Amino acid sequence: MIRTVLERVKAFVERLKPEAVCDDCITERLNLSVRQHANHKTRELAGTAGFQRPIGPCALCNAQKKVIRVTRP
Repeated sequence: MIRTVLERVKAFVERLKPEAVCDDCITERLNLSVRQHANHKTRELAGTAGFQRPIGPCALCNAQKKVIRVTRP
């Protein structure tokens, strides 16, 4: 079954719950061709219920930047 980039990003972020992750780490871990794929999809997810996209530490690289996390229980 082939999953879309959005589905892959969403599943990755959900697996890391409650931790937050940055676009750069998403790009690297999911082997996306360009960072803009992750950025576009995390912005799309942030517009839906249950996701938040604040500035904070990334759980994978520890850098302080724009991250995404699951906020629903």
